[in-house]
Amino acid sequence: MSALSIRPATEEDLTAVMALYAQPGMDDGKVLPLEEAKALFARFARYPDYVLYVAEDAGEVVGTFALLVMDNLGHLGAPSAIVEDVVVSPTRQGGGVGGVMMRFAMRKAAGKGCYKLVLSSNAKRVKAHQFYENLGFRRHGVSLHVDLSPEGEAIPPAAPLEAAQ
Repeated sequence: MSALSIRPATEEDLTAVMALYAQPGMDDGKVLPLEEAKALFARFARYPDYVLYVAEDAGEVVGTFALLVMDNLGHLGAPSAIVEDVVVSPTRQGGGVGGVMMRFAMRKAAGKGCYKLVLSSNAKRVKAHQFYENLGFRRHGVSLHVDLSPEGEAIPPAAPLEAAQ
């Protein structure tokens, strides 16, 4: 790894970012058309503290993640942070890019006074879980999600869930 740098993404980075999202295990080749991605990226500016970052090495975008810092009324007003959409180029996985990105996110969240940084990961991504745990993340609580219909109703899962053991 040469001079890897982390910086806020620009609209010009979106073609590379969308290519990263298209890899297996992320969006499996299904990505937003570039014009839709640009419109959505422009909306990020309306959030007080929501930034898409890219990891760049020798002018090439080799990773990306989004960081959202949220103000809270609970926790005595201390903000918290969420990291989302973490992805590294397949040719650079295992080479330290992800660690540099996550340590950057941790420092950025700490600098904003956050009491925690959270992320969620698909239960099948065992290697990713080990990666995050090696950086100091630990499993905490329960993560739940619901798929929603356009009317705001829960869409039942395709197959019945197995009983928790």
